[in-house]
Amino acid sequence: MRMTLAVLGTVLAATAQAHEDGHVLAGEHAVEEKSLSEEVWDLMFPPADAAATITVEGAYRYIHANGYPLKAPGHFPNSGNPNRISKKNYQLRVPVNPQKTGRATPTNHAAFGIAVNGVLMDPATAEFWQNDRRSGWNYEAMGGACRLGLDKYNAHVQPDGTYHYHGIPTGVLTSEGGRSVPALLGYAADGFPIYGPYGYSDPQRPSAMTKLRSSYVIRSGVRPSGPGGRYDGKFTRDWTYAKGRGDLDQCNGRFAVAPEYPNGTYQYVLTDTFPFIPRCWMGTPDASFMKLKGRGGPGGAQARMPPPRGVAMSGQRPGPGQGPGFGSGSRPGGPGGRTPCSGS
Repeated sequence: MRMTLAVLGTVLAATAQAHEDGHVLAGEHAVEEKSLSEEVWDLMFPPADAAATITVEGAYRYIHANGYPLKAPGHFPNSGNPNRISKKNYQLRVPVNPQKTGRATPTNHAAFGIAVNGVLMDPATAEFWQNDRRSGWNYEAMGGACRLGLDKYNAHVQPDGTYHYHGIPTGVLTSEGGRSVPALLGYAADGFPIYGPYGYSDPQRPSAMTKLRSSYVIRSGVRPSGPGGRYDGKFTRDWTYAKGRGDLDQCNGRFAVAPEYPNGTYQYVLTDTFPFIPRCWMGTPDASFMKLKGRGGPGGAQARMPPPRGVAMSGQRPGPGQGPGFGSGSRPGGPGGRTPCSGS
């Protein structure tokens, strides 16, 4: 057992070196101790199955990955999620020097970004009150109302086999240390970097680390339709952006320095409260991400490299849960089934 695990450690290190980006990437080496069950799981499904390369060529950062995490994911299917993980063929790109557009563009059905381990960040769900997308009352994956089978890394599996994060990818964050310096966790579809919940207290210079706060709050009062009852955070529409209440803007971002960006850059931040993973972009999302949920499903093998120019999504500045456009997860009871989130 010890010899086999040592060999796996060598494979892990070799896999981590596959990245060819100029930045020092987070999430490459496992550091937390594993339980016996996790070691056995690794032997059954070696981390070598994971594959992600990030290269910079000209004006673009190219990300090729199979969507399988470096660290062993949770067990799927499970009681809350009936789907099996399947490898993908992500061929994505983002601009190396992204630009803000001056407006927030809602993600709607698109994946927000991708972690450095090659796993998508896709925060919205497919669960609606009474299974009625037209109601606009979309359940939150991290809201506590739904049993969606999330593993300890805040991820689960879509019906097409896509393993994806709904919250902070704790395994990637732990690998980087997370609290000692800002942890680069991935890249958004518009090219801006995605960092963990801890950042410099003074965004203009390296300084004491602090836990950054979202500016979203739960609405006061009673829901006017759908499930009724008081707002409590179980639905996306239960939340509203309150400018200045926290450290971050409506897309959960801010301008700040980081080890990879000593002169500062606009960066997104993942938080342990809503929106967890941002629901909008401040830049222009690349067309390669828009195609992930097109023909063939999210992350399907049909995804191709985009044309030379990225395509921006149209849309106004979103309010949380605006309309039934959010949703990309898996429904535990299957299509049309009655689930704990269907109003049954």
